[in-house]
Order: sequence, then C-alpha cells, then structure tokens
Amino acid sequence: MSGSLTGGGVPAGLLETRGATRGIEGHVIGCVASRDSGQFAFVTGEGDIVLAAREDFTNAAAWQVQTVHDGAILSVSADAAPSGFLTGGDDNTLRRVGADGSVTELVRGRRWVEHVASWSDGKSGVIAFASAKQLELRDATGTKTLKVLEHPSTVSGIAFDAKGKRIGASHYNGASLWFVHAKVDTPRRLDWKGSHTGIAIHPGGEALVTTMQENDLHGWRLSDGHNMRMSGYPQKVQSMAFSRTGKWLVTSGADSVVMWPFFGGGPMGKPPSELAGLPGVICQRVACHPVHEIVAAGFADGTILLEDAAAQRVLPVRGAGNGAVSALAFSPDGCALAFGTEDGQIGIVDLASR
Repeated sequence: MSGSLTGGGVPAGLLETRGATRGIEGHVIGCVASRDSGQFAFVTGEGDIVLAAREDFTNAAAWQVQTVHDGAILSVSADAAPSGFLTGGDDNTLRRVGADGSVTELVRGRRWVEHVASWSDGKSGVIAFASAKQLELRDATGTKTLKVLEHPSTVSGIAFDAKGKRIGASHYNGASLWFVHAKVDTPRRLDWKGSHTGIAIHPGGEALVTTMQENDLHGWRLSDGHNMRMSGYPQKVQSMAFSRTGKWLVTSGADSVVMWPFFGGGPMGKPPSELAGLPGVICQRVACHPVHEIVAAGFADGTILLEDAAAQRVLPVRGAGNGAVSALAFSPDGCALAFGTEDGQIGIVDLASR
C-alpha cells in the first residue's frame, strides 16, 4: 500500500496556531467528546482522567486531572446524557464522570470492565458495558439493568448501530448482533474463524466489520450475511471508522490511510483508495469528521494529519514527537479535534471558523 507524503517530514501545523497541548503521566488509552461537544475527556493506563471544557480548549493549564480508577482505565465513552463520560477499569468498576468532575460508581463486579458504549437520541438512551463473555445493557441512568447478553468467548469490542436498535459484539470466531429491545434475546451470529479484536457498524446498517488479530479486516453484508474480507495490510489494524455517509471505511495499519469503498457493490472486488501518509511510518489511529468528508490520521511517530478525502488535500495538525498517537477523536459538532499519545502527550485543536 502506498500514497505517502515525501520530502523530509511534516511541519508542526494547526496545533501551534489553534491548539493547546500538555504532558501527563501514563499512556493515553482513549479520548472522547461529550455528546453536547462541550468537553473532551482523556483517560490513561494510570487510572486518571483529564477533563477539558470548551472554553478551555486552547488553555491546557485549565484542564482538570483526577484519578477515577484504582488501576488502568480500559475504556471510555461519552455518557448517554448530553454531558459527562463513562469509564471502565481493571478494578472491576464502571464509573460515571460528570462534567464537573464528580465520580459515581455504577458497577462493581468481579471482572474487568473492558468496553463501554452508549447511545442516545436526545430523548432516551442506553448504556452498554462488557466484562469477559457478558455484555450488559442498562437504562440511561445506569442503575437499571435491561438485559445481560452471553457470548461464546470474551467480548473484544462493542458498538451500537446509528438508530440504537441493535448492538454488536466482536469475539473469537466472529461477532454477535442483538436487538436492544427484543423480548426474546436471540443473537444473529456472524461466523468467521479467528480472533476478532474490534467492531464497527455501517451508519446505514448495511454492514458489520471487525478487525482481526491477523493483518486483516472481516465484514458481513447484513442484508444476506455475505462475507467480505479486506486484507493486504503490513500491520494489524488498530483503528477504523466509517465516514459520515458510510461511503468509506477508513482504517489504520499501513503507512497511508486506507479507505475501503462501501458503495457501488464494494468493498468486494474493489481496491481500496489511499490518502497520503508518511513513508515507512504506520498510521495508528483514524477518526472521521462528523460533518465533512475529512479524515484525521495519527501516526506511530506522533504526526497527525487532516486529510480531505474528496479534494486529496493534506493539512498538518502536529509534527512528530512524544510517542505514537494512541487516541484521536472529533467533537460531535466537528469544531475540535483531540489526541493523545503513548508517552502521555494530550492536545486539542480548535477547528471552528473565526
């Protein structure tokens, strides 16, 4: 796979003129924006969370740091409410962190809370979290269990569809798709041998895709269960995201940004398109803009690029340094981009028009 930038690296870019950055202790394992776009949260393998309010996006000194888990945070999600976040940790707890930094323990179990997710339409919402083989759904308050869904092996990833009607879980030898409000819980099993490590659902509900322990992706067309295999990566795909319209599945795993076409009968029988990357430097994280056909890509040397998929334009966000990019997220309104690195560097870029 190709499509790389050439000529001695990437200039510092937008972060210097429209952003702020800060060093913290620990590997940054995730970042996410609240549903109202009013705040970003960064979480670490040390059990800390950093909260950055919109009015402080370019003032890193004002970002609030606190410890919320006794051990590593394994997952983070926006809450089902307009503000706040959900975190899962290896201390066997699921916790809610309010916009003001208040912490509420929702679950204390016997196993690590490895994955969290939520869905909301602004009127109602659902919280989901996975521990070992179980996926539990709760109401938006987090206090009422709606159902507990059992899987044949440890759940490795969870995702709601766009309408919140279904939730998918990846696991060994495939994935399971459940109806959230079904009276009788019978999953649709999507089988493919091997270790599946993450999951994404097409915005239009047309397909479900998993990352694999091998350097491959596997997908299923949901209308008929047809298998779709996407391969050719030099490294394992650690990050993937569908574009806003579902036209493209954008992925890491190569020294360019690989995009599989989910239109015109694709991706089967169609080669992927590629956005510019860095020669010999693997893309580690991708994020798709919620409004425009723009992709953010974070690389193993710390570089971050914004790329216009239609115009084939590249805008540097951040130059190399401070470890591989390990977290990347747009705010839901598309006005800000946040990132974190393996060496504890976090940052936010203000993308709003001025």
